[in-house]
Amino acid sequence: MIRLFVIDVNDIMEDNSKGGEIVAVLDKEKDCFNAYIDNNSLENREALLNSFSETAKAINEIPLDYDRLGENRYAQLFSLRTCYDVYCSSRDELVNEELQSHDYVSRLYSVYTMQDYLLGYAQKFVDLTLKDGNAKYRELIPTVFAVPLIAVTLSILLFSIVLEISRMMNKAITEPVLKLANASRRIAANDFFIDDVQADNEDELGELVVAFNKMKYATGEYIEALEQRREALDKLHAQEVETLEAEKQLDAMNLELLKNQINPHFLFNTLNVIGGMANLEGASTSEQMIKALSSLFRYNLKNQAKEVLLSQELKVSEDYMYLQKMRFGDRVKYVVNCEVDADNVMVPTFTLQPIIENSIIHGISPKVEGGCVSVDVSKVDDNLVIVIKDTGKGMDSETLKKLHESLEGKENGGVGIGIGNIYRRIKGMYAEGDMKIDSTEGEGTTITITLPYLTGDTD
Repeated sequence: MIRLFVIDVNDIMEDNSKGGEIVAVLDKEKDCFNAYIDNNSLENREALLNSFSETAKAINEIPLDYDRLGENRYAQLFSLRTCYDVYCSSRDELVNEELQSHDYVSRLYSVYTMQDYLLGYAQKFVDLTLKDGNAKYRELIPTVFAVPLIAVTLSILLFSIVLEISRMMNKAITEPVLKLANASRRIAANDFFIDDVQADNEDELGELVVAFNKMKYATGEYIEALEQRREALDKLHAQEVETLEAEKQLDAMNLELLKNQINPHFLFNTLNVIGGMANLEGASTSEQMIKALSSLFRYNLKNQAKEVLLSQELKVSEDYMYLQKMRFGDRVKYVVNCEVDADNVMVPTFTLQPIIENSIIHGISPKVEGGCVSVDVSKVDDNLVIVIKDTGKGMDSETLKKLHESLEGKENGGVGIGIGNIYRRIKGMYAEGDMKIDSTEGEGTTITITLPYLTGDTD
């Protein structure tokens, strides 16, 4: 394509241009010669001499090359140069005034004739150049039309080669790299046990994939070992905590056993003697208080059953509240509303009195004006619902939250031994058993106990 459009076509255009230039400079020299003959001024002479140089340059610029010009153009250019040399001799004699006056006119017309011959030779050379150029251009026409087809064919071929190379590079490089990148993202998300990256490469990239799979497997095994070790340490820590808790409970039990070493009969007999003396002295109130206290001790120390009649629990609670009324007077009120047969319903032992005691100590006692403790017992479906409510100082939301977390085992130290013991006994004895605590600061606390409705014989 470069040879066709840059060399071949350029040669044709240059030949045409140089041939036309010869004709143009000959015409110009002829005009300058005529002007000088009419007026041989210095200016006309200078213009004539310049035209001589331009004509000689234009005629001699075309190489006299037979292979390039061909037979006709070579002969015509040779004739033009030969004639031009003869013309230059006659022309220079006239210009330089070397002739006698009687020879001047004849030689002048001879120069005119030579100029016409030269123009004829030049014009014929131009015609031959145009003819040869047209013939050569016609020879190039099929090539000109074939070049686009060749270019399109080569483009399609090159495009196909590029696509094939791209496909091969994609399979050999891009796909494995993308697989490695995707696997790396999943490993970054702690997913170490993914499928191995597959690659058929046998080059450095294939070795990289194999090394990556080994590293992934080794890292996953290491992380799994660390996780198993952490779980084992957590279990060991939990066991240590349970052991410490068991030791604390054992210490508490030992303390309780130490306290229970007091002879219950001695305690009861002493209280009965004090009650008898109060009766003899006419102190009925003191006698009643001693009987209530004796009943509480007897119930706490002698009752070993897991479940008792509701009526017994209500009796113990009433004895406890009697003693509290003697202590606080009208500041404390106690209301019981029982809608079930208390002599035929079973409840866990030591359930009501610790809760009521907690209401008195933490709810009613801190308030100067005192308050009221109410116990509502009802049957809802197949459940026994006991609601113990006080109008004490209550708890704020943060304290209540900690209490709930302590009952559920999420936090230690947020609840007393009595309340926690009751909650755990209810959860342990009954699958459907539950105890809920609700409190509002300044308004009081409500404890709702839900138990299965179990009936028993009245003794």
